[in-house]
Amino acid sequence: MPQKVTPDASRRSETARRAILAAALDLVGEVGYAKLTIEGIAAAAGVGKQTIYRWWPSKGSLLFDAFLTLAGDGQDGQDAALPDTGDLAADMKTVLRATVAELNEPRYDQPMRALHTEIVHDPALAADYAKRLDGPMRELKKNRLRAAQRAGQMAEDVDLDVAVDMLFGPILNRWLQRTGPLTPEYADRVVDTALRGLRPRS
Repeated sequence: MPQKVTPDASRRSETARRAILAAALDLVGEVGYAKLTIEGIAAAAGVGKQTIYRWWPSKGSLLFDAFLTLAGDGQDGQDAALPDTGDLAADMKTVLRATVAELNEPRYDQPMRALHTEIVHDPALAADYAKRLDGPMRELKKNRLRAAQRAGQMAEDVDLDVAVDMLFGPILNRWLQRTGPLTPEYADRVVDTALRGLRPRS
């Protein structure tokens, strides 16, 4: 028969899990992803290496969960949605300015860069990322654009996936490639330029 998990054991497991995630975030910021090791994370978290491997198959998958925990801090548990004030340009500028602020936050920078690097080399992690983060976030963005279509602020035949890429892609690309300063003013210019091409033809 399977062993019964007691409440105390469950709490200890959750405490260990959170310690591991916190250690991964702290260490990747200190040493960078290339020098990040499971052994180092285990030592910093005060757990055995096998404890980590029991929950995560790779340091990439561990870092992804750590990043999701970081991104989820401070959330109130309500269903997420992009702002909808009726002004598409203003709402998109609000969202992209928040994205810029997040990408410029030092605590996010190293984990996010490491995660994007690992996704390129790990198809399983890429699929997990698409399922758990990118896909749901893309649907939230498309829902806001659908509302803009219903309001006559965007052409009805616009490909929403392409529209999302046009609005958010330049921000991520500039951040990843370090091709220029990532500022709120740049976010505003991206929105203005993209929406000019997405408006209905008169």
